[in-house]
Amino acid sequence: MNMLLSNKVAIITGGARGIGRATALRFAEEGCTPVIVDIRVDEAEETLKQIADRKGEGIFIQCDVSDSSQVKKMVDNVIGKYGKIDILVNNAAVSPPERPFIEITEEEWDRVMDVNLKAAFLCCKAVVPHMMEKKYGKIVNVASLGAIAPSKVIADYCVAKSGLVMLGQCLATNVAEYNICVNSVLPGITRTDFHDFIRPMEITKDEYFAKLDTTFFMK
Repeated sequence: MNMLLSNKVAIITGGARGIGRATALRFAEEGCTPVIVDIRVDEAEETLKQIADRKGEGIFIQCDVSDSSQVKKMVDNVIGKYGKIDILVNNAAVSPPERPFIEITEEEWDRVMDVNLKAAFLCCKAVVPHMMEKKYGKIVNVASLGAIAPSKVIADYCVAKSGLVMLGQCLATNVAEYNICVNSVLPGITRTDFHDFIRPMEITKDEYFAKLDTTFFMK
C-alpha cells in the first residue's frame, strides 16, 4: 500500500495527548516515524502504545519546548538517531483559565507566550538549519480559531496563537527557496482533555463544550 509519509521523520511537540496524539497516530498510519516531544511521560507512553498497536513505530523525548537548551538537545538527539527531520509540528500549548483581560497576571501571560509562541520559535530555530541543508522540510504550526476570533476570557491565548500564525508566514518567506513549506492550521473547539483543567466541575463535559460551541469566542 502506498503511504503518504513513508520513511519520513516528524517531530510533534505536545504529542502526548489531544490533537498531538491524533496527529502522531495518523502520521504513523501513513508510514511516518513520529517523535513525541512532551513533558508528560505516562501519556506519551500511552501514545507510543497506540502507535505500536497500529503496527507503527515512534519514540518519545521528554522536553520542555519553552527551554532553548532542552530543544537543542532534543533536535540533536533526533538527528543523531535518524539522520534527518522531515516534518516539524508545533502543537505544544497551554490554555489559561477563563478570566477578563484585566485579571491576567504577568506570570500567566509569560507562561502562555512561552509555551504557545516562543516554543515554536525555538523549535523552528533548531530544526530549520537542518532542513535548509537538506533542501526539504514541512513545518505545521497548530494555531487556533482564537488567532482570528478574539475572546474576552482568554486574551493571552488568542494573542499567542495569532503570533504563531504570523511566525509561520514570516518564516515561510525566509525558507521557501530551500523547498521548505510552512503552514498554520486553526482548529476550532476540539473535544480533548486540553480543556479539563479549566472546566467548572459543577457542569458536565458535554455541557461545557456546548457552552463553548455557542458562546466562547466573541463574548
